[in-house]
Amino acid sequence: MNGKFILKNLEDIVAAVFISITTILVILNIIMRYGLNSGLVWSEEVATGCFVWSVFIGAVAVFKHRGHVGVDLVVKRFPAVVQKAIRLITDLILVVLNGYMAYLSVLYIQTSYTKMTPVLGVSSAYISSSVLIAFILMTVYSIVFVYEDITGKKEVEA
Repeated sequence: MNGKFILKNLEDIVAAVFISITTILVILNIIMRYGLNSGLVWSEEVATGCFVWSVFIGAVAVFKHRGHVGVDLVVKRFPAVVQKAIRLITDLILVVLNGYMAYLSVLYIQTSYTKMTPVLGVSSAYISSSVLIAFILMTVYSIVFVYEDITGKKEVEA
């Protein structure tokens, strides 16, 4: 794996690492609880945090490749020019919505900053920050999509 491949697939790799950690911790804790009669007290908390990160960063990975489900049955019936206009309008709306969600994520992190996790006693903001990072990245990709819509140049390869 070279640096270009890693950079191009960074969100996919990060999400895969977090979901792998989640899976390993859950399996390890099952083995320890039922096989050795003792569990890792902290594993559920760490597995949950890793799962949250995998979900939000995974959503960015899918968004980057325009892989989220969309219903375009009606749009496909329009001429190409109208389809491009609809795509541009949709991408502009996504810039606004994702940007607003990033703003709301900042507010959410501010409220969760003083809330500590029950077992490890670390700030919940470490887990909540996955939401902010995801919406910032989706906002950036939305801006890239608008640029692609206007110029016709492909910046993010699907």
